[in-house]
Amino acid sequence: MSTVYEFRVDGALPDAARDAFCDMRIEELPAQTVISGPVIDESHLHGVVAQLRALGLTVVSARPVPSAGRP
Repeated sequence: MSTVYEFRVDGALPDAARDAFCDMRIEELPAQTVISGPVIDESHLHGVVAQLRALGLTVVSARPVPSAGRP
């Protein structure tokens, strides 16, 4: 079972970086970009963060998104 995570990075996401996260939702805010989508396990989580850093992005936060019906 996967958990939906929200990743916040400083600034805008370059077009080339968007391709790396094509299966995730991308929302641009004035000073940050929010990338959210399912993460299947801890290894996948670390991989997403590593990919963000490899693209030269500053990761501000990475957190699970509470789902409706979950305590």
